[in-house]
Amino acid sequence: MENTVVELQFALDTFYFLICGAFVMWMAAGFTMLESGLVRAKNTVEILTKNVGLYSIACIMYLVCGYAIMYDGGIFLSGITDSGFKEGMAEGSSTYAPSADFFFQVVFVATAMSIVSGAVAERMKLWSFFAFAVVLTGFIYPLEGSWTWNGASVFGMYTLGDLGFSDFAGSGIVHMAGAAAALAGVILLGPRKGKYGANGEIRAIPGANLPLATLGTFILWMGWFGFNGGSVLATATVDSANSVAIVFLNTNTAAAGGAIAALILSRIMFGKADLTMLLNGALAGLVAITAEPSTPTPLEATIFGALGGLLVVFSIVALDKLRIDDPVGAISVHGTVGLLGLLLVPITNGDVSFSGQIIGALTIFVWVFVASLVVWGILKATVGIRVSEELEYEGMDLAECGMEAYPEFEGNG
Repeated sequence: MENTVVELQFALDTFYFLICGAFVMWMAAGFTMLESGLVRAKNTVEILTKNVGLYSIACIMYLVCGYAIMYDGGIFLSGITDSGFKEGMAEGSSTYAPSADFFFQVVFVATAMSIVSGAVAERMKLWSFFAFAVVLTGFIYPLEGSWTWNGASVFGMYTLGDLGFSDFAGSGIVHMAGAAAALAGVILLGPRKGKYGANGEIRAIPGANLPLATLGTFILWMGWFGFNGGSVLATATVDSANSVAIVFLNTNTAAAGGAIAALILSRIMFGKADLTMLLNGALAGLVAITAEPSTPTPLEATIFGALGGLLVVFSIVALDKLRIDDPVGAISVHGTVGLLGLLLVPITNGDVSFSGQIIGALTIFVWVFVASLVVWGILKATVGIRVSEELEYEGMDLAECGMEAYPEFEGNG
């Protein structure tokens, strides 16, 4: 009877893990729709191509070497078996299949790379982007992941866990890391042609399909239940089921708080209800709660999400003043608010220290930013990372993909 209960728990937790991983995989569609809605029509196909391509690259690179770097175990040739897990099941230490863990981890890697896509949109060479995706998903991200979620020492100097660092589902490990890589690329890439005037004026470049961007945001909102909920790692006991329910509740209310806060602030600052700020506010609320969705009360989660919604509006405006051109606001949503999320954790989790969170955030940002800057720099010096001014004017779709997303059809009579 006892073995039957253990096996049932194993089956339920494995199934839950896989379903949550599928939710996170669906976030790839959300990023794709959001980004393609916020760029100009002439760059839509390239955005679609980038997102399908980067997801595929992430899956292969994490299989080839990323998982081995992050968790000290190769699987590419040997595969993943249940060796040792049946024994662990009996001891109550393992409640899900190792292949489910790999699947859940690999979709997180793809999420980090998706953040980069939107920030460098409308002027980066497609194949240079793919080359960077190989390095980020295969090496840069897995190494910082080993320091955080696997407890490895940072280049043999210190262990973040011993310093009191915690990041439940990846405000820093996934989101801020993706933003750091994006920031390095944007700095070397430069702004889109016509975005900033000679006298410092900032020119808005509207997206082509705001209904699509809104759909993408709702898809991401939904996928985030898998992102945060799956990070509980179990659901087949009373305690774990309650924890999952709390995480879902707090994730949802934080997004709502972020959306409302950003909407009100945009009305105050710009005199209009800015849809793009509303969308980014919801995403900011989600990023803010990701570092610790299990310990806040629903009220605290709402407040944390609202703080993220307020911060993202100020951050987007500030980066524009610094002439850092991010077409979709990815660096602000995932980077600036990712840091906020890490710093909010000690408020509701007494086992975590502010100093540990700050050191952890610095470790993640410095490593990913510097490593990415080096890789972007090498690409820029060799194959180049930016298309010509002429091709940028014509649009990335024709220049890189040879087709248009919204072709005009002429009637026959």
